[in-house]
Amino acid sequence: MPFGNTHNKMKMNYSAEQEFPDLSQHNNHMAKVLTPEMYAQLRDKETPSGFTLDDTIQTGVDNPGHPFIMTVGCVAGDEETYEVFRDLMDPIIEDRHGGYKPDDKHKTDLDPENLQGGDDLDPNYVLSSRVRTGRSIRGFCLPPHCSRGERRAIEDLAIQSMTPLPPIHLQRPLLVCACDDFAGLDALDGDLKGRYYALKNMTEEEQQQLIDDHFLFDKPVSPLLLASGMARDWPDGRGIWHNDNKTFLVWVNEEDHLRVISMQKGGNMREVFTRFCTGLTKIESLFKERSHEFMWNEHLGYVLTCPSNLGTGLRAGVHVKLPNLSKNELFGEVLKRLRLQKRGTGGVDTAAVGGVFDISNADRLGFSEVELVQMVVDGVNLLVDMEKRLEADEAIDDLMPEQK
Repeated sequence: MPFGNTHNKMKMNYSAEQEFPDLSQHNNHMAKVLTPEMYAQLRDKETPSGFTLDDTIQTGVDNPGHPFIMTVGCVAGDEETYEVFRDLMDPIIEDRHGGYKPDDKHKTDLDPENLQGGDDLDPNYVLSSRVRTGRSIRGFCLPPHCSRGERRAIEDLAIQSMTPLPPIHLQRPLLVCACDDFAGLDALDGDLKGRYYALKNMTEEEQQQLIDDHFLFDKPVSPLLLASGMARDWPDGRGIWHNDNKTFLVWVNEEDHLRVISMQKGGNMREVFTRFCTGLTKIESLFKERSHEFMWNEHLGYVLTCPSNLGTGLRAGVHVKLPNLSKNELFGEVLKRLRLQKRGTGGVDTAAVGGVFDISNADRLGFSEVELVQMVVDGVNLLVDMEKRLEADEAIDDLMPEQK
């Protein structure tokens, strides 16, 4: 599915009624909100970089959605998208994020000391733990709208921001830092010390190793991403950085400018979250040293490409064995009350294998990072307790949680 030519200004020769998309079969947040009147009001507006309403909604127009899965149906092309098209974005955000109002303020907490517990998830049930988020660099267009030069500049900046500033007499031109093997990323030291791999320069052996490690992101195949324009010029300007221990990753120019991931085997979510906070804080400070900051504001928190990832952008998840609980009729209600969601271990739209599910927080915006990880820690402990009860043929009704 190619990226639509939504920039075509000839569309203004036609009435708003003639240009309004057919959303009659659609099940996404955009289709719920967008009306012919709103379209007529917004269709001639564009952000300073030239992102239009039609660019914003294209993915939701091309992808009607699933009868039982409510997708978002729009993306941002730059930071200003959320302001220029706020008449569309605000109700989508409110709908997607549980009533988050246009005047609400987001909160941030990246202090792992505020997390209670998290180092006691039962490893007999919890196979692995992961925390990830995204970050956008202010002053650049987001992946659906950035140019080739912007994308390459973001890659160069990301590499340099994980490389120490050399002494004045040793400073080299910008592009020297973006050499073929991208070595020398020792600004992230200790447990975070690692290496960058540009997708276009990988050997077959490196690709296979990263695939085996479940690190490699490949060219998008999802119609949602293709219709958003995120696969343009692939793999130019994309890459993966990971530490030597393969427990901390940074993806460059995938769905967002940066995706930061902390992960490891077992159930020590506290350790995973501590590494996540330490690495993320270090990366942000390194960007600031080079006079670049991340997109953030009091209302939306950290600004990312998809409205579903605003706020913390955080997804804390575990792979956990729940073969008995997953067959129980209460499973869905328990997850809803705990504000958790389930996926197969292969990601969105995949089925669980052997009763193993990827369980994570359902919220991103309106809660702090610590609060979301706490929900996962407390919720997974309860799910494991329920699984143990069912293994012993005991009832779980008395363990039903209140709605969080």
